[in-house]
Amino acid sequence: MSNAEILLLALALSMDAFAVSIACGITACKRLPLGNALVVSVSFGIFQMLMPILGYICARLAYEFIEAFDHWIAFALLEFIGFNMIREALFAEDERDCANFICPLKWGTLFALSIATSIDALAAGISLACTATSILYPSIVIGLVTFAVSLSGIKFGAKIGGKFGSKVEIVGGGVLMFIGLKIIVSELLT
Repeated sequence: MSNAEILLLALALSMDAFAVSIACGITACKRLPLGNALVVSVSFGIFQMLMPILGYICARLAYEFIEAFDHWIAFALLEFIGFNMIREALFAEDERDCANFICPLKWGTLFALSIATSIDALAAGISLACTATSILYPSIVIGLVTFAVSLSGIKFGAKIGGKFGSKVEIVGGGVLMFIGLKIIVSELLT
């Protein structure tokens, strides 16, 4: 995977965290202290960094059984994740009721949101294992990008509002689907 592809993957995977961060920023009404914004962003970034590693390890343990069709698994996972992100953004009821959203500063809530926003990264780790890509560098990039995107989402939400939440998920889902398509096309052409 090239650096540009890793960056696109990181940006796509960070879209859920970005949307939640915007909602957190909106409810803060410009009063969220920087320390609290950093705690939320660091938590999202750490989970986004660790989940691909977990997915990668799980896939590597079973790799000899799936080697013949690994590219199809990577393709299917990325297409599924991307499609679901787009579907949820377009058709799900608005989960981000910002007026009632509680900024996740309690540890239990923050933990649950961190897991929920990083589930896609687990599947991405499985995909990376199937493409024989090293996991450490992409995971670090995914974590750092998610941290930066989450922090900016909190600040953006506090200033602008929640207009763009579902739109960024559509873009993120489209990027994941594009990466999956590129994997399968590359495999079929070789």
